[in-house]
Amino acid sequence: MDRLLNVMTVASLLLIGLVLISVRRQHIRVEYSVSWLVAGLALLMLSRWRNLGATIAVTLGVPGLAITLLTVCGVVFLAVLFAFSLRISELKDSSVTLAQRVAILEFRLESLAGQTALDTTPARAEAAAAHAKQAFPATEGTLRSSADAPFETRQSAR
Repeated sequence: MDRLLNVMTVASLLLIGLVLISVRRQHIRVEYSVSWLVAGLALLMLSRWRNLGATIAVTLGVPGLAITLLTVCGVVFLAVLFAFSLRISELKDSSVTLAQRVAILEFRLESLAGQTALDTTPARAEAAAAHAKQAFPATEGTLRSSADAPFETRQSAR
């Protein structure tokens, strides 16, 4: 039994050390590391405090301390995994909602771009025509180009 408790102690210390190293290297976020640290500390307490394990064994009606340790380990890790499952489900729902909002915004942007192109095309044509009339006054209903102006000036000078 002492060998099992020593193995549990080493395993819980390794778990705590691995979580702390992962937090330090920013491989795991602090809010997620808390549940793993609590799990490691619970296992450490069970492996070092014999009376606690015996009390839990009597309370659960389990004949041996080894089965009690395995049961508590299983329950602790199931609780941690359940908490992570809840968080993953929440993140999935958030990402679906976000993807839907992005799709709606893209659709609105494309429709606005289409309306703007349709709305400004006649306005641009009218503005270009007005600018052309100011820059190149019409002579007998036709527009002169800027290339014609120097030629006419030379002809009138002769």
